Amino acid sequence: MKIKAIVFGASGMIGSGVLIEALAHPSVEAVLSIGRSTTGVQHPKLTEIIHKDFTDFSAIEDQLAGYNACFFCLGISSFRMSEEAYRRITVDFTKKAGEVLSRLNPEMTFCFISGAGTDATSNTMWARVKGEAENILKTFPFKQVFLMRPGYIQPVKGVKSKTKLYSIIYFFIGSLYPLWKRLFPKIVSTSEEIGLAMIHAVLHGYEKETMESIDVVELAHRHNLS
Repeated sequence: MKIKAIVFGASGMIGSGVLIEALAHPSVEAVLSIGRSTTGVQHPKLTEIIHKDFTDFSAIEDQLAGYNACFFCLGISSFRMSEEAYRRITVDFTKKAGEVLSRLNPEMTFCFISGAGTDATSNTMWARVKGEAENILKTFPFKQVFLMRPGYIQPVKGVKSKTKLYSIIYFFIGSLYPLWKRLFPKIVSTSEEIGLAMIHAVLHGYEKETMESIDVVELAHRHNLS
């Protein structure tokens, strides 16, 4: 099986890690990146579309057909955000992408980056809104939908956060990552493992629609390239 994937949010930390794995993987034939800014990456497999309005894809809809995977990594921290603003990015953008892509590509596998602790019934704003986005995705007629809920993600292979404060935190925590991995194996993963888990989910499926961090790591290592 060959994968033709659409990646949302490839200029962000998680998305850039997923993009690295997708471009390197022999089963990935083509990648279409859709974002509001360029990734800065040049690769024979990669096509980029700079798109500003994620509530309206009509201007680029004719370029979105013919894909069998979507790696949806578009997101933002809820820190200091109103619920309305956070919902617009987390729910509205996801819903519109799901509507368009499920209509154009009904055989698509849609992989969505959610977060550990997501719960549509939670009193915590971000968890409730993320849960709303998850529930909406389940209603679309995709071949498969996988909801990935990573906890702490360690950027590797040169991946960096676009937020300066987070970059500093990751820099200092990075040297302690092996210890974190041993102490908290259920909530710790790397950007590489996120990307591989998405690819393996498309190629091989998975027994759980909703994957916690430990499931993501397990799937990433379940199917070795060797």
